[in-house]
Amino acid sequence: MKVVLLAGGFGTRISEESHLKPKPMIEIGGMPIIWHIMEHYSSYGFNEFIICCGYKGYMIKEYFHNYFLHQSDVTVDLESGKIDKMHNGVLEKWKVSLIDTGLNTMTGGRVKRIQPYVGNEPFMLTYGDGLSDVNIAELVKFHKSHGKMATLTAVQPEGRFGVLDLSGDTVNAFREKNQSDVDWINGGFMVLEPGIFDLIEGDSTVFEKYPLEQSALNGELMAYKHEGFWLPMDTQRDKNKLEALWDTGKPPWKAR
Repeated sequence: MKVVLLAGGFGTRISEESHLKPKPMIEIGGMPIIWHIMEHYSSYGFNEFIICCGYKGYMIKEYFHNYFLHQSDVTVDLESGKIDKMHNGVLEKWKVSLIDTGLNTMTGGRVKRIQPYVGNEPFMLTYGDGLSDVNIAELVKFHKSHGKMATLTAVQPEGRFGVLDLSGDTVNAFREKNQSDVDWINGGFMVLEPGIFDLIEGDSTVFEKYPLEQSALNGELMAYKHEGFWLPMDTQRDKNKLEALWDTGKPPWKAR
């Protein structure tokens, strides 16, 4: 099963760094946050990734094209201008497709654009800026068990977000928060059947609006409730918190 990562947005809420690089390339512990997400999926045996690039996407492409160079010590022959030797290189089992999905394309449009790379098979989808210790194997097992078109990971964050109206594990609707709510929101880490593409009209479609909302109305959207760690890197404060967790030596999202 392929993993699709949304990595094309402008990241305006963390503009301290996103004016220089795309948000998924902002580093936690010296590594881009998108790398941490991919490491998590890879720890469960999912090693084929499709990255939806947009804003400063060339930086993401350069990073993975020169991945071995980024992860290795090198000896350079300055006379010839060539790398004479690489040392201590880190190899990953990943296959990474880097797809330009447009600068101003909405999330749904980006998903629609990578349809040829997914094909007619289920796939996973998440955001390129959120870390979690969600059990991917259990998530996929849950998705296969209910036979519906879409599964999202429902989480309970500290902040104020839109709320999922749930009946058991079924998502009925999206609505604004009120005092009686248990604050379950869409935390990403989705598993989707290829039929979801039929609900995406084009570049202007916001994935979290019509495709997911219509799936909920059709009874085709389920929630995998995750009560463990989840934190999106929306602000500099979030980045600092993630850095502090990394510095403990046992960050909660690190699966291996």
